[in-house]
Amino acid sequence: MEWLSPENVVAVTTALLGVLVSCGVLWYERRVPRRRRIGYRVQMDTAIGSSVRAGRPNFRLGLFNEAPEMADATLVLLRIENDGSQSIAGDDYTGREIHGLSAEFTGRTVRAIAVTQPRGAEHLMDHFTAAAGMRHSGAVIHLPRVPLNQGQHFKLLVLLTGGPVGGDITVTGGIRDGDVLPNRAVPTDERLPLFSRAARLVTVLLTVCVVTLASIIVARDDDRPPMGCATGTVTLTGSTAFEPVLTELAEKYEKDCAGSSVEVDAHGSTAGIRALADAGAAAKGGSPAMIALSDGPKPGGHPALREHRVAVSVFTLVVNDAVPLRDLSLEDVRRLYRGEITDWRQIDGVTGLPVRLVSRDANSGTREVFQRRVLHRNEPASSSRDCVTKDDPEAPVVRCELDGTRQVLAAVAAHEGAIGYSELRAGDDLKGLHRLTIDGDAPSVDTIGTGDYPYREIEYAYTYGRPPADSLVSAFLAWMSRGGGQDVITTHGHLPCATPRGLRICGEDGP
Repeated sequence: MEWLSPENVVAVTTALLGVLVSCGVLWYERRVPRRRRIGYRVQMDTAIGSSVRAGRPNFRLGLFNEAPEMADATLVLLRIENDGSQSIAGDDYTGREIHGLSAEFTGRTVRAIAVTQPRGAEHLMDHFTAAAGMRHSGAVIHLPRVPLNQGQHFKLLVLLTGGPVGGDITVTGGIRDGDVLPNRAVPTDERLPLFSRAARLVTVLLTVCVVTLASIIVARDDDRPPMGCATGTVTLTGSTAFEPVLTELAEKYEKDCAGSSVEVDAHGSTAGIRALADAGAAAKGGSPAMIALSDGPKPGGHPALREHRVAVSVFTLVVNDAVPLRDLSLEDVRRLYRGEITDWRQIDGVTGLPVRLVSRDANSGTREVFQRRVLHRNEPASSSRDCVTKDDPEAPVVRCELDGTRQVLAAVAAHEGAIGYSELRAGDDLKGLHRLTIDGDAPSVDTIGTGDYPYREIEYAYTYGRPPADSLVSAFLAWMSRGGGQDVITTHGHLPCATPRGLRICGEDGP
């Protein structure tokens, strides 16, 4: 073990610093005398007169408008509090006069004063009497020797004339073993800082040490392989919508796990399920080195296939840019695929283009999800091989079927009036088409579980029975669904089922 590694040095330094600072704070609390302190701050200084010199001209009614001497009047709210660590008694004020403090409003004349106290401190009002030294003269207010417990305060609402808003306001006086100083504003009127300056300093220092330690650990590149690396060959088949994810997963796993070979052979969800079932039957009781990815659960008739929920995928409708629509109602989508809408003018009243339905073939999980989640029925029969001309003159609209997601997107972009569907992130780099919202709900992984967007499905991984625990199939499946493969899935716009939100949604959407 390398004892003098950077992270060990930082870890030991952090521990020593924590012990030393804790001892220092304890010594400070016990040995250093705590000081008394009265703090003050101006919470309001505003013009109520009409004179521009006193602030902004404003609208006035009543006494403010009737009294001529109010033309340059201002209102000040001054808060005076005990923000030290000890209570202040009446005899802690050291001035020779009967009063304890003086508040001076430079350049202005005091006309009226109102004193307020917080709830639970009504007894403070007993001290604000002329006999106790409460009076004002010119620009100065003399305040009595008011005893204040730690954190206690009172406020002065002062009416002034003769000077502008923003003039100097100072509070002076003597406090035994203490000071009278302006204090710092706090977030709310009645809250004081929870921690002292020393405590905040300790927190900052320890945080810096911990962050430094974490940065060293994260920045270190030990080139460690993923947990559960295995050697051999495995084939990933099935969903073409999930193919970009599978391709990057395969490349990353092969790079990190020497001796592994991951092949991607995607031909559609249903085709992948059948290929896995055939490979399993040919293995005569064994589990073939194959994983089939499917958009949605497998069709019936394959009891030997074992399911693993991997991610939540979002799909989207796409339409050629010649159609200006950005949103379709769910009912209009269903009418389009029932052949009841043959021209886009029937929806937007403007676009005179024939509707062309570009769909996936029968092996497609994307199509199966669209039929089950959106249409609640099967799509109509194919009527065109080239997505342009009708092979069936009786068909209400042109409808063609293509083998993969990329082909569908290319056909929609190429033919005016065409509409199709794909996995959400597919086609980001294609021009000539745009996505559609459904009833105003946009396709988005971020809003899964909070909105009513219907076109989504769980991405399943299937194995033939239970593969051996030490096989590449088991290792890759665990890495993809619960390990480092989750980052790749997230990057491609899918929500891994192993995340907290994914666990809930995968459980709710499952069969």
